[in-house]
Amino acid sequence: MFVPCGESAPDLAGFTLLMPAVSVGNVGQLAMDLIISTLNMSKIGYFYTDCLVPMVGNNPYATAEGNSTELSINAEVYSLSSRKLVALQLRSIFIKYKSKPFCEKLLSWVKTSGCARVIVLSSSHSYQCNDLQLRSTPFRYLLTPSMQRSVQNKIKSLNWQEMEKSRCIPEIDDSEFCIRIPGGGITKTLYDESCSKEIQMAVLLKFVSEGDNIPDALGLAEYLNEWLQIIKPLSDDPTASTSRWKIPSSWRLLFGSGLPPALF
Repeated sequence: MFVPCGESAPDLAGFTLLMPAVSVGNVGQLAMDLIISTLNMSKIGYFYTDCLVPMVGNNPYATAEGNSTELSINAEVYSLSSRKLVALQLRSIFIKYKSKPFCEKLLSWVKTSGCARVIVLSSSHSYQCNDLQLRSTPFRYLLTPSMQRSVQNKIKSLNWQEMEKSRCIPEIDDSEFCIRIPGGGITKTLYDESCSKEIQMAVLLKFVSEGDNIPDALGLAEYLNEWLQIIKPLSDDPTASTSRWKIPSSWRLLFGSGLPPALF
């Protein structure tokens, strides 16, 4: 599944894998763009898979004319060895009925590559929040049992809120309670598979609505930063580091190229 850029596969033993879920507002993918761009992570390979819609485009993190013509595809892997971070960026949607096989292959690769843990950045429909969720922070987290044992004390110190259980079938009053992430794409599948395979995984998500989701992506990246300290804040103000995230060059055309003057 993983194809390295070099002649041999890089050593990822003990690394933390960061990845998005293709979810509502593409918030996880936008947050990954910020992380990869800010840390200037190097591309180390890509995933060769038939589970994603094929796509190709220019280098989304181009910094000069010289590297702007490099090509990118639907699933690429970046690394920052000095911080033991590896990032998977997904850029297209899943082919029907292929999302679960992708999750199984991905988690198999996580085990064989020796990655220590996985952190999934995701989002969920805000319009399906209950009253309690609407009155509290829009951020939530989930930890697999094996992840709880290693980071539970750190997470508690951050005063984060865990994703609440809700009725499996909302329309039925006596339905059982379970974890539901409407609009979360592969998030729930990844979480359930990681629980059964005893993989250390954390899910960080934000309740959002479709639209201009750049502020949501900045918020989710900052939420992750509270834990991993990817970038250092400029001051004690928790919002001060938001401006330190490096916006990738590809975001200039996030909403298209504008109206052509010839129309007027």
